[in-house]
Amino acid sequence: MNKIERDGFSLNYKIEGQGIPIIVIGSHLYYPRTFSEALREKVQLICMDHRGFGSTSRSVTNEDFSLSKLIEDIEALRKHLGLETMALLGHSGHGYIALEYAKYYPQRVSHLILLAMSPCAGAENFTAANRYFEESVCPLRKQLLNDSYPTLEEAILANPRRAFIIRMLVFAPMIWYQPDYDATWLWEGVEVIPEMFEHVWMRVFPELDITKQSDKLQCPIFLGLGRYDYWNPPYLWEPMRFYFKQLTIRVFERSGHTPQLEEPVLFDETLLTWLKQKEI
Repeated sequence: MNKIERDGFSLNYKIEGQGIPIIVIGSHLYYPRTFSEALREKVQLICMDHRGFGSTSRSVTNEDFSLSKLIEDIEALRKHLGLETMALLGHSGHGYIALEYAKYYPQRVSHLILLAMSPCAGAENFTAANRYFEESVCPLRKQLLNDSYPTLEEAILANPRRAFIIRMLVFAPMIWYQPDYDATWLWEGVEVIPEMFEHVWMRVFPELDITKQSDKLQCPIFLGLGRYDYWNPPYLWEPMRFYFKQLTIRVFERSGHTPQLEEPVLFDETLLTWLKQKEI
């Protein structure tokens, strides 16, 4: 297994395909499962663990999961692979890490790809997203969520270290176009360091203002959203357009939170067309 060592964390990475290198932040197990084989014929996917999906034998503190350290882990992998530049992809919360890396190291990022990312992880957007779901006429989704939600607390108590994954599975009606989609297979073999998710998702991301230093971004940005993503409704991005001058937004009509998996053919075509148009 390919890996780099960072401050006592083993971070695995997986390289597949040929073409422009795209570092995908997150899990070297989960994310390769979400992209099509056809896409690998056109681009090189480098799926890397961040510290939340890595492994360590030592005790951890919040300092281990500062945003600057997560960014420097990406930079360490770039240097390790000898890449002068690369495209960088962040899905959902990982989009924040990708975006901030592109501000820190603008000369290293040729293209920035953000998928199913909310413009803000704070309470205001969380409330807006929940209101969007409540106001939507989707009785099946709401019934499925109501049926599964009571099991959430019990499942987490039984296996607290997998709380992040359990939530992702229980909230399927809010994040998949197919409301009863079973995403268990995506998480097979994936281990998490829960302290990372508790700190970064609950404290670091909510305090982040993505508009700060947006003028440092030098690369084109592709933002792929799902029409049926009730966690990150596309309309939340409308006030953000002003801050990102090279932003291209594409909304996939039959997708939720994971358009690259839910509409692979259309996703591949759309992304590859954009990469070609924004060729440097």
